[in-house]
Amino acid sequence: MASPIEQFQVKPIIPVINFTNSSLFMIGAAAVIVGGLLYATRKKALVPGRAQSVAEILHDFVANTLTDTTGREGMKFFPFVFSLFMFVLTANLLGMIPGFFTVTSQIVVTFALALLVIGTVIIYGFVAHGVHFLHLFTPSGVPGWLLPFITVIEIISFLSRPISLSLRLFANMLAGHIALKVFGGFVVSLGTAGIGIALLSPLPLLMAVGLTALEFLVAALQAYVFTVLTCIYLNDALHPGH
Repeated sequence: MASPIEQFQVKPIIPVINFTNSSLFMIGAAAVIVGGLLYATRKKALVPGRAQSVAEILHDFVANTLTDTTGREGMKFFPFVFSLFMFVLTANLLGMIPGFFTVTSQIVVTFALALLVIGTVIIYGFVAHGVHFLHLFTPSGVPGWLLPFITVIEIISFLSRPISLSLRLFANMLAGHIALKVFGGFVVSLGTAGIGIALLSPLPLLMAVGLTALEFLVAALQAYVFTVLTCIYLNDALHPGH
């Protein structure tokens, strides 16, 4: 049985320019998003068809998530947040297709996305508020003697955000795909182990089917969680005062 880790190996396709299977599927995810949205909105009908309805639902879902967290002021970040949501969701779902590469199972990819989010928060925070952005680390109403300790805790908490944001997405996608590979291997092993043992093969097969359904749910849920946390962090850039 092949190693369950083998599916996560980054393999060069064009070594000269360091173009890998991970690069290919990131470009593929972007192409699916752009092509799908262009196709869905090509008619801009007053009474939308199925594809346009899906596009509008995705638009409204992200817009409502953003405004519920940051207020109407946060809509200036809508293109950024919508792009992140669609990329993570599409990459997760493409990774569910057998033989395809799961981009979001690579920590370097999820960490880069997390750094993009935190970098946006820091840059916008200082551009919009100047040094007042640093009030994010000094909560109001805290006694003076306790303020240095709280400030250190707030700074550590802020610096840990890209780590937790990236690890959450990476770990969930990695663990789910490994579990699917292991149970799929059980089905093959039991099926070829003899008639008596082969009768047990439906058990891991049922588990694999159940895990597949769960993994589709996790793929969508992790895109949502990543988006919600992004909105929460962007709210700190918009309203740095506690």
